[in-house]
Amino acid sequence: MTAALVSNVLYSGGFVLEKRALATLPEVTVHRPARLLRLVLGSPLWIAGALSLAAGFGAQLAVYRTLPIAAAQALFVSGLVLLVMLSARLLGEETTGRERYALGAILLALLMVVLSLKEDGAGADTVGRDAPYPVILLVCVPSLAAGVGLYWSAERRARRRHRMPTTGVEYGVAVGLLYGVSSLAIKGVSSHLTTSGIGDALLGLLRSPYPYLLLFTGAFGLVLSQAALQRCRASLIVPVCTTVTCLYTAVLGTLSFGEELPDEPLRLALRVAGTVLAVTVLLAMPKHDTTSSPGTEPGTTAKTETKTHTETDTETKTKTEELTPP
Repeated sequence: MTAALVSNVLYSGGFVLEKRALATLPEVTVHRPARLLRLVLGSPLWIAGALSLAAGFGAQLAVYRTLPIAAAQALFVSGLVLLVMLSARLLGEETTGRERYALGAILLALLMVVLSLKEDGAGADTVGRDAPYPVILLVCVPSLAAGVGLYWSAERRARRRHRMPTTGVEYGVAVGLLYGVSSLAIKGVSSHLTTSGIGDALLGLLRSPYPYLLLFTGAFGLVLSQAALQRCRASLIVPVCTTVTCLYTAVLGTLSFGEELPDEPLRLALRVAGTVLAVTVLLAMPKHDTTSSPGTEPGTTAKTETKTHTETDTETKTKTEELTPP
């Protein structure tokens, strides 16, 4: 429990620090990943945020060794409240009434998942330790392809002229899928760390797909998340990303690692209903942003488009005057 709360603080603080750093940097894009890395690594504030996220990753390892996947994810998502508070206080981001209701519904859905867990003691939910590698690959590879594909699709739509600024929901879902795979890999790494003998544990870990999944999701997740975080509000994109990650890990991780579903009808209904509610809220969230955070791309884009309209009208008027006979 303590490790999960520490992880929440580190993750929320890390995202807020990265967002503040990105607001002061030139525009970054996934099409130029080397430039993106050079810019962020040159920002001390961004490095501080990245170190905070890395420390949160270490706390996650401790949580996965002691709690079932569903319980761990439910505790991690409780940090969304802290993130929204920090975003409003330190970033000046505002959420609309509809978005606040959506975040409240997500917290309610995750509370239902928490209530579906058994208490510590006899008969408590079991903690899975390992999963068949073919099952992990069968689950993770299509998810990675879907996440990258969804992100590029959102990028194409965002580049259309006169398109309203996006809230970042699509970006959050795409990055959430990548981080969901990363969470499964973290769970797999934690299971190898419990074996006796450091040499045997390290050898077994290198023979597994987990470190390579972590490398892939770490590299792609870094580039994709930073580009999305710069242009969208942290108070919206991070909760969406976190919710997708938690649902993905709780559902597919529970099945992959052989952790039992609730056998009592009430607890099973709570877990299923909570999952369905969270997914429904994500699908119903607004796709266009009407409240842009200061210094972000949506406001800049709108300004540029307005200028373009004005210049076009001026050019049209000039041509009309030239063609009109005196």
